[in-house]
Amino acid sequence: MESDKALGRVHVLTGPGKGKTTAAFGLALRAAGHGLKVCVIQFMKTGMTSGEVVALKRIDEVQVHQFGTGRFVNPKKITEEDRKSSSDAMALARRFLAGRDCDLLILDEVNVAVHFGLVDADAVLSVLRSRRPGIEVVLTGRDAPQEFVDFADYVSFIDERKHPYKEGLSARKGIEW
Repeated sequence: MESDKALGRVHVLTGPGKGKTTAAFGLALRAAGHGLKVCVIQFMKTGMTSGEVVALKRIDEVQVHQFGTGRFVNPKKITEEDRKSSSDAMALARRFLAGRDCDLLILDEVNVAVHFGLVDADAVLSVLRSRRPGIEVVLTGRDAPQEFVDFADYVSFIDERKHPYKEGLSARKGIEW
């Protein structure tokens, strides 16, 4: 029987509300604080300099890898470059899930990548099922496919009840990014 303290569970952070990546990065900070090796793969976020990324890159136990084109993906006009960057992100995820580089792997925005058709949900589940024992995995982003929700051990749905953006206010450095 698996120890209740063993690593190896899957988390899904989804929903329309603010804070999914922030929550995942908070878990990364917690894990690194206890000496665990953390790997973050960000889908569709090359060149994004959110405060979380800047801070985590300063911590030796954390690796952050960004994949994307440097621009927002238009789901109605997916490019080959968009597909290639997501394919490269999945290749690194496969490597991390088979190896010993990570105790915690965060696949940031993978849910959106699946929703946009950049990554196949079955391919993600296949690598999750074949991962080496002892790797905790977090899948973030809006629109998590039901297959991820069914497969996960933890599912958190972050709702939005009120957001200043809807009143025309822009994102603030250090708070929203």
